[in-house]
Amino acid sequence: MEYQTYTEPSNVLKVFDTCDVLVVGSGAAGHSAAIAAARAGCKNIIVMERYGYSGGDVTGGYVLMVPKLSWYGQSYVRGLQEEWFSRLDAIPESYIGPRLDEIGDTDPAKINIWNSVHGCVSESEPKRLVRALYYEPNQLKIEMDKMLLEHRDSIRVLYHSWGTKPIVEDNKVKGVIFESKEGRQVILAKVVIDATGDGDLFRQVGTDYRRLADSNCRCSTTALVWRMGGVDHERYYEWKKANPEANKAMMAGLAKITGFRIAGFPQSPTSIYWMNNWHANRDCSTIKDSTETEMNTRNTIRDVIAYYKECCPVAFKNAYLYDIAPQLGTRCSNRLQGEHVMTVQDFAFAPKFDDVIAWHSTICMINDCAPIEIPYRAMVPKGVDNLLCPGRHISADDVAIDWVNLIPQCVGTGQAAGVAAAVAVADGSTTRTVDIRKVQNILIDQNVPLPRNDRVDKALTECCEEHQYGLYTDLAKKAQAEAASLKSYRQSDIAGFKTKV
Repeated sequence: MEYQTYTEPSNVLKVFDTCDVLVVGSGAAGHSAAIAAARAGCKNIIVMERYGYSGGDVTGGYVLMVPKLSWYGQSYVRGLQEEWFSRLDAIPESYIGPRLDEIGDTDPAKINIWNSVHGCVSESEPKRLVRALYYEPNQLKIEMDKMLLEHRDSIRVLYHSWGTKPIVEDNKVKGVIFESKEGRQVILAKVVIDATGDGDLFRQVGTDYRRLADSNCRCSTTALVWRMGGVDHERYYEWKKANPEANKAMMAGLAKITGFRIAGFPQSPTSIYWMNNWHANRDCSTIKDSTETEMNTRNTIRDVIAYYKECCPVAFKNAYLYDIAPQLGTRCSNRLQGEHVMTVQDFAFAPKFDDVIAWHSTICMINDCAPIEIPYRAMVPKGVDNLLCPGRHISADDVAIDWVNLIPQCVGTGQAAGVAAAVAVADGSTTRTVDIRKVQNILIDQNVPLPRNDRVDKALTECCEEHQYGLYTDLAKKAQAEAASLKSYRQSDIAGFKTKV
């Protein structure tokens, strides 16, 4: 296909600033990278964000659930991810979910209470409480600013600034061209962290990457999330239990009205429902799919609310539109194919990595949501140095990406990228030659549990070993039996699995 072209005149760009670590994107990954780098001792950090706030999907896209932070009775996802909620503890109704001291609890009374909130009870037996949290995005938006301001001596924040092009010399990233209301300018840096989520930088440096995900994956969808107020959550929960077929019919009816899957979940307070949706086979990095997702969603909101009122007036008679997310709900577009590519094998065999930088329980029914190790190499691009790529575009195949690009993994890989960047700058090394042991030790200092380290509670490993790393499932056995053909293993082969968030 031929395109009409235009040759842009050459231009001399002003160097706006220089820094040691430049983080492009202040979503869950980028914000965590900047904070972690500062706490690791780096004093010259810039974090750049195209919107006027941090959090990205978390605060602007209204991805209001942080799932699977625990497995059985142990908390595996800590660090900055858990800090979000310890900081919000003082803010009334800022989040809901089982407390840390409740995880793994099998008390039937508590199970009954939390069954009404999706993801707070394990899907496998014995039923137990899971550290899964729903939060108020505006409160978190405020708190994320506070975290940056606490490090104002180390971090300079550039909101309303969009990193558009990497500067590469001799296969090393030296900085980034960015756009803002002040025009097109340059920031030079020793290490650049691409935390854009869509690989806006790494896909321009000549490294290997792929687009989209398996068509049956959550990651092949987009969303525009909105919220519905005036819901009587307790009455809806009781009505749903008493009328399961009617509720099933209502859900099917909603999809017919909208043309895409949609479902409501209680947040804090529970009178406000988080209305998540899934527009199939959409690419959040294209103009067409992004525009149609936003317009098609908004065009159905009034009809959805009216339908809820008609089908279940006992709970939704007072329902109303509370608000609409200020930005598109993005899941997957471009994903790195780095020095290690995460695959189904990483969930079906529980491999151990010397360069592990995150040890996370995830949403994957193959291993019953057990912790898996994410290696540093999964955010290192091939053939280019001084660039790290944490977050939802992490290196994975088109199935595994569905399980490693949710909020906890974005925070975890972002935190690791920030520490690695700080260590590389301090030691005069590069992102490819960085002392990974030093990175791991600093992460543990920052409350990130990592396996096979004497400073980490051995109970975490013992829990994994006692429960066989979750590899007791039929899906795990099937995956292991088909190991020779795992490269062609598709999401549709995983019977009964549906990602809920």
